[in-house]
Amino acid sequence: MRSRRTFAVAVIAATLLLGTPAPADAAPDHLVALWEMNESPGSRTMIDTSGHGLRGSVGGEVDAGVRVAGATGYRFSRLEPDTPPAHPRHLVTVPDAAALDPGSRDFAITIRLRTTHHFGNIVQKGQATVSGGNYKLQIPGGIVQCLFRGSAGTVLVSSPRPLNDGRWHTVRCVRTSTGLTLAVDGATVARRLGPSGRIANSWPLSIGGKTSCDQVYVGCDYFAGDIDYIALEAD
Repeated sequence: MRSRRTFAVAVIAATLLLGTPAPADAAPDHLVALWEMNESPGSRTMIDTSGHGLRGSVGGEVDAGVRVAGATGYRFSRLEPDTPPAHPRHLVTVPDAAALDPGSRDFAITIRLRTTHHFGNIVQKGQATVSGGNYKLQIPGGIVQCLFRGSAGTVLVSSPRPLNDGRWHTVRCVRTSTGLTLAVDGATVARRLGPSGRIANSWPLSIGGKTSCDQVYVGCDYFAGDIDYIALEAD
């Protein structure tokens, strides 16, 4: 994963290459958290290199320090969907913090991932019925979806083609007051108009699946694949 400075420059360059953004493409410019996922094998702490101290706990079933196709990241093994028991050690979790809640701000999630599987929640804060709303990236059928649910409603965008081809892909979802925009590998691939409103909950941020689930009544939607880095930005 690149350094914080290189990451910021790359985001700015991608914005310029895409041209003048429409309202739904407005780019948040404040780095909230940057998890480069460069920790060595066996590490159980995910470092936030943004300088904001939003560290995460790496579960014992998550492999850190995995090198693949020129990148170092975390590997999440495949677990059978809706088959008990739950595996809380399959997750990386970041404790609840106000900075991780979009509130009413423009908010962006950028993630670089690779997978050959077709199921799972990649990153999320909150779940479908929790008070205060939630947001997440998921990959049903290999299609990456970005969802924001807030006080004004739910807005969802989907990639037009599957991304579970075993190659690295950079996915960026931007939430503004007017809708969502999804970009894959630097190109905008989907837009959806509609306000999601204020989102602020008391849940941890979870990477790799749900934190509250039992695989019987509530599926844990465990992600399988590799993640190189995750960045959150806000306006």
